[in-house]
Amino acid sequence: MNIKSVKSKLLLTLTGLIIGTGVMISFAAAYRYSGSLYEATILNAEHLSHQLALEAIDKILLNDLVALQKLVDTRMEANPQIVYLFVVRDDQILAHTFADGFPVQLLGVNRTKSEGLINRKTILSSEGDRIVDFAQPIFGGKAGTLRLGLSAAAYRDPMTRFWMEMALLMLMISLIGHALSRMLIRRITDPLSALAGAVESFDQHHTELVLPDSDSEEIATLTRAFRRMVARIRDRTRSAEEKTRELDRLYQQTRHSFEIVQDIGAQSNLQEMCAYLMRRFQGIIGCQEMIMLFFLPARRSLAVSTEEGLAMLTGKAFDRAAAAIGPLESVATIRPDFLQPPVVPEHFLKRHRQVICPIRHEKQTIGALVIACTGNCQCDGKGLEIVQFIFRQTERVLNRAVLQEEEIRNLQARIESSSEFAGIVGRDRKMKQVYQLIEDIAPSDATVLIQGESGTGKELVANAIHVHSTRAEKPFVVINCSAFPTTLLESELFGHVKGAFTGALRDRDGRFAQADGGTVFLDEIGEISPSAQIKLLRVLQTQKFEPVGGNHSVSVDVRILAASNRELIDEVRQGRFREDLFYRLNVIPVILPPLRERRNDIPLLAQHFLKQFSFEQEKDVTDFSSGAMRALLEYPWPGNVRELENSIEHAVVLAKSTHIEIADLPAEIQKSREQKPAAPPAARRKKMLVENEKKLLQEVLYECRWNKKEAAIRLGISRSTLYEKIKRYQISKPTFH
Repeated sequence: MNIKSVKSKLLLTLTGLIIGTGVMISFAAAYRYSGSLYEATILNAEHLSHQLALEAIDKILLNDLVALQKLVDTRMEANPQIVYLFVVRDDQILAHTFADGFPVQLLGVNRTKSEGLINRKTILSSEGDRIVDFAQPIFGGKAGTLRLGLSAAAYRDPMTRFWMEMALLMLMISLIGHALSRMLIRRITDPLSALAGAVESFDQHHTELVLPDSDSEEIATLTRAFRRMVARIRDRTRSAEEKTRELDRLYQQTRHSFEIVQDIGAQSNLQEMCAYLMRRFQGIIGCQEMIMLFFLPARRSLAVSTEEGLAMLTGKAFDRAAAAIGPLESVATIRPDFLQPPVVPEHFLKRHRQVICPIRHEKQTIGALVIACTGNCQCDGKGLEIVQFIFRQTERVLNRAVLQEEEIRNLQARIESSSEFAGIVGRDRKMKQVYQLIEDIAPSDATVLIQGESGTGKELVANAIHVHSTRAEKPFVVINCSAFPTTLLESELFGHVKGAFTGALRDRDGRFAQADGGTVFLDEIGEISPSAQIKLLRVLQTQKFEPVGGNHSVSVDVRILAASNRELIDEVRQGRFREDLFYRLNVIPVILPPLRERRNDIPLLAQHFLKQFSFEQEKDVTDFSSGAMRALLEYPWPGNVRELENSIEHAVVLAKSTHIEIADLPAEIQKSREQKPAAPPAARRKKMLVENEKKLLQEVLYECRWNKKEAAIRLGISRSTLYEKIKRYQISKPTFH
């Protein structure tokens, strides 16, 4: 099989797509099946341990150890997945299922939580088997602890069977797909091969050609064009030398055109097609400076293909390009400033003129080739005629590539939207745990304490809980406790009656009364005074309070959410915060991770803020340079997401082009990048080498927009090696806009 032939390339591509798609589907199905199987196994084990704990309460309280031993033996025999069962109280074994004596080292492996909840931990047996150990408190821990060991084989064996079935299914699908692909490709390429053979056989001694007929419109068009060319040559009355030169010129042009039409279908995406066409057009026209534009009307975006890659422009840039190029039906030579940056590069404005060759499909302009003429290039009519001819033959292929690019962009937009939860942006595993916790706790009226560093988005989390709760249609009242002096905070929270203090000229409802039926969010709760803490505790206990200076209690129906950037438990230990109030607030704790612990979200957040502030500032700033993104990833972000948001706004205001550069970022980020760390000791050099390799991979992948083939070429390694390193360093793909 000739690897360089179009037939082989198409066959390999289709087979690779079938196998790749099947592998991705298999991995996705296995991932979901594994997760569901694991959760089901764990839930069954927790249910069993809970049931056993309930059954064991009476026997332990009555000190009936014989019945307790019989209970654990019976359960052990009935559940072959259980490795061991034992009951311990005050480090004394009451009953167990170990035939060769109880292994004492197992006692300290797992303990129940301080809240009296079940605790789960994965351990390794002496034989190397994975065992999930459950510690279930009995009667809230007062009657001891039930320990249950569950073999990991309970969910590993079904997964092995599942993988074997998926592998067999994938083999069958691959074989069928390969056979169908061969049939389809043969049907497509045989007419091309016949036509190519006929064209190759044409020379000055063999002008009689038998050209094959084809159902393909493109091949039929080429065949008719070639026949007309030969007919014109025969009809000419010029000298033999002139006929030969004309024939050779037309033949070469047609052959090049045919090669371009034939090769364009082998390109995998719009950018590769544009790069290939511009490379061939440079040889045909003689001009080296050119770009290609394509309209994505559904997204109101303009795809601009240059030597650097494919860039997407929106807003005013799209409107200006559509107004200028849309009405053109043929080649136009215009002044050098007809199209302005960012649609064309800056240096296009310094050339003699611009030549625009529109690309049309079904009487609609879908794009254009823009040439910057320097004065000594050959933008003659013949070269441009060939370009127009090629566009006419490839218009359908190019239109399909544009539609495919539009679908890819829409898919990326949908993926990006899935990264947002009630206004919170992030796809890190820790943030997904926070999202799940919000969904779980929002429908209840439980009090929630949100803790995290300043700038991590505590108010956004509180708002998300309110929006997903049954009180979403009621008021959401935010109170920043640190914004009010101690003397005014109680009045702000609970209101006051007329004459309660100097300046109280009338009765005034507090924030709690205003939020009746809804949610109250107390930000910086650690700042409130001891007297306000007492009143707040009463509200939490009774849903009642007394206005400042009032004698009558006011009843309200509110849900309380609180937040603090301090460790409140430390405040309790130091006597600055009431312990009983802390435990009333800390019914459900939500801990927000700092930005430095979820660095994979930095590109996502940066793009989110970039889009927001570009719209607000009415500027066409669409992306970050690789150096600027590297600086954002390396900065420690002591101010977390709020600092990142302010930094992006700062950069958008100062940006001079469509990309954010390092010089546009705040001085603190630039200084942090300029500071060179001291030479590491010998013991850390290996670790730093690994970190530098991971950073280099991230930078190159970002610059190539995750085109792994191009990244592997830049790094000088094979694609398989690149995939291995991505897997080893657990590098995940960010969302690009």
